[in-house]
Amino acid sequence: MSTSLSELESRVGEEVGVSPWLEITQERIDTFARAIEDFQWIHVDRSRAKSSPYGTTIAHGFLTLALLSHLAETTFSFSDRKMGVNYGLNRVRFTAPVPSGSRVRARFVLAKYDKLEGGVQVAWNVTLEREGSDKPVMVAEWIGRHYY
Repeated sequence: MSTSLSELESRVGEEVGVSPWLEITQERIDTFARAIEDFQWIHVDRSRAKSSPYGTTIAHGFLTLALLSHLAETTFSFSDRKMGVNYGLNRVRFTAPVPSGSRVRARFVLAKYDKLEGGVQVAWNVTLEREGSDKPVMVAEWIGRHYY
């Protein structure tokens, strides 16, 4: 979706975008495990994970969270933005597992829009859903700053 930052102001309370589906491969999980040095068996030990309640490995919660930037970039294009930065999160919950090989996408609802000098601060209520599941895998209130 392409729009301008100023056009967002009238969309508070609305779902503004839905990202494309993204596959969570075992390779992605293993790469993330190496990057953060978190080798919990449920994420990286395929043999042991077969006997887990999930029947396979699952993604790190922080991997799903870290994907928000990518999912947003594949969803939005702001014609008047020169730079955007992650400002933080007010709340995050990992509500269901993300099994290896599943696909996820994000739904972005604009919760808040505040003008800043040279830009805007927005808060998104983000729901990350897994294909084929009725339960979201993550919900978050994510704050970003975008500059003209």
